[in-house]
Amino acid sequence: MYGGHGTMTDAAEARRRSILTMMVFVAIALNYVDRQIIALLKPTLQAEFGWSERDYSHLASVFQFAAAIAFLGTGWFIDRVGLRRGFALGVGAWSLAAMAHAVATTVGGFVVVRAALGVFEATGTPAMVKSAATYFPVARRSTMLGISNMAPNVGAILAPLSIPLLAVWLGWQATFLIAGGLGLVWVVAWYAIRMPEVQPHAQEAPAPINLSTQLRDRRQWALILGKMLTDQVWWFMLFFIPDLFHRVFALSQGQIGPPIALIYALAALGALTGGWLPSRLIGRGVSVNAARKTSMAIFGCLILPVPLVLMAGNAWLAALIIGVALFAHQGFSTNIFGLAADMFPASRIGTAIGIAAFFGNLSGIFMIEFAGWSLESGAGYATLLAICAGSYLTALCVIHLLIPRIEPRTA
Repeated sequence: MYGGHGTMTDAAEARRRSILTMMVFVAIALNYVDRQIIALLKPTLQAEFGWSERDYSHLASVFQFAAAIAFLGTGWFIDRVGLRRGFALGVGAWSLAAMAHAVATTVGGFVVVRAALGVFEATGTPAMVKSAATYFPVARRSTMLGISNMAPNVGAILAPLSIPLLAVWLGWQATFLIAGGLGLVWVVAWYAIRMPEVQPHAQEAPAPINLSTQLRDRRQWALILGKMLTDQVWWFMLFFIPDLFHRVFALSQGQIGPPIALIYALAALGALTGGWLPSRLIGRGVSVNAARKTSMAIFGCLILPVPLVLMAGNAWLAALIIGVALFAHQGFSTNIFGLAADMFPASRIGTAIGIAAFFGNLSGIFMIEFAGWSLESGAGYATLLAICAGSYLTALCVIHLLIPRIEPRTA
């Protein structure tokens, strides 16, 4: 029995927040499953539709460009229509876009549905952050966001374990329909759950921010260039890792899943380590500036061996090398977000990250297009992996030049 009404209420609110966290986690995981299907089915779709490497790169770039543009407005959309309805509309729309891939028969048709998927999936991140701000007290928001930020990696693990097998068993069309259909089930469950109490002042409108002023801020450009140099690696890996294993190690559609699952399991550990390491250093008396940059330097060094994947004797060794690289990426990326929290007040963090994410997505487009050219021209993966290896230490150098010392937030 509960000791009193207040205790019962607190317990009920805790359960509701746990359920809400689970729902947000599942939505973001499905987000990554839906976007990764086309990469996992690339050999099958290329064989069926006769796509060139450039055709595939264009499809990936369309998704990136649509998502990049959408990032400039999805936060406003979620604020405008409300979290409950806005999140449901976003998940429902991207699920329908994922299912629509099953009826596409031309490059043009795939371009349209990929663009729609990119636009609607861009609602996921602002909805996740708004969920934390709306329904969680300040002391619990970081925990909720930390759990939710694991979801992309879980989605990236589940996809290679399930999608190739579904495609072999039921066909590629059914794979798109099933994965998208799970999102529609989520929408029904989202409306069925009872939300926690809204936190005081959670719905207050933020103060207006002058975009031109933001872009004149050296701190903003440290985030922009840091994201551009590193996000290009993430998006290249997300869209081309399955092809690399198919092309270099001759893995079939049904064999490709387990090595890729290992890669993203290591990436998930990188996300956790990226938060733990600087906190540990700060706890030992290291300055925020030194802790943040030391952590980024360690992660930047860990990705240097990634070109060796082309000399790996088997797919599992290659998966371990790439897994360490994405471990490093996630650790470095977590520290870029931490850098924003170090430098900007809460009222400007969302805008700062949104602008940086926009440019990061654009850099992903250029890398994807370059990858298509490299593969089609016969240059292969060597140059692409060399770029990946050097991007992180280059990013750290740029950040250090722009922000020689991370100072406490003053504006």
